[in-house]
Amino acid sequence: MRIMAIQKGDFIKLNYTGRFEDGRVFDTTDEELAKKEEIFNPRGLYGGDVVIVGAGHTIEGLDEDLEGKEAGYSGTVSIPPEKAFGPTDAKLIETVSITKLPDRNVHPGMPVEIDGRRGVVSRVIGRRVTIDFNSPLAGKTVTYEYTIEKLLEEDVEKVQGLLALYTGIRDMEVEIADDAAKINVPTGLTFNQRWLMAKNRVASELFKYAGLKEIQFIEKLTAEAEVPAPAEPEVEAEPASEEEPSESQE
Repeated sequence: MRIMAIQKGDFIKLNYTGRFEDGRVFDTTDEELAKKEEIFNPRGLYGGDVVIVGAGHTIEGLDEDLEGKEAGYSGTVSIPPEKAFGPTDAKLIETVSITKLPDRNVHPGMPVEIDGRRGVVSRVIGRRVTIDFNSPLAGKTVTYEYTIEKLLEEDVEKVQGLLALYTGIRDMEVEIADDAAKINVPTGLTFNQRWLMAKNRVASELFKYAGLKEIQFIEKLTAEAEVPAPAEPEVEAEPASEEEPSESQE
């Protein structure tokens, strides 16, 4: 293993726990802690995420703190809203008529949904209701306790780790030779909308950070195949831009 400071572009395996200032846990890679704090997601992946330092796979403040550390490092970092989940946006706090709500028996702290937008009631005065549509994490200083478990050196590990981050499926079949990768896509992902949006981004990051020159996503369908339900990925897919490299597909 390379013994030197972590730098941008490195693939690392990261374990972490995110807390609010009052100590409440809102995110963790520790399955037992997630269950204890009642935030366990049965479709989530636990045991650590593979991330690329500097690629935006974690919030900005944590991403910056990873640089310069070494594999095996454990530490804690306090992150202000500006480098965490953003400040509270006053434009997303709206006052509406109570008649717009399906349930008119509302109270402060109650989650509501209007026209597909989710928010939390912050105030009720007569027939007027003030709703905060900001993310529950917006405007909050958070603390991350983290451990850099490993610096990944093997290309197959890098590809599998990145795939798990985006798909929620670990240990996908990957073959690499002469800077070209063949990735066998599980049947359950073939028509998964999240995967269809994510795979160009996965390819783009592997071209940029793993030095690959060609990627083949191999999708095979059989009449007898069962369709597994993938875990929820850690990274939300974004539509690929026209400038992103394209991948070949068999």
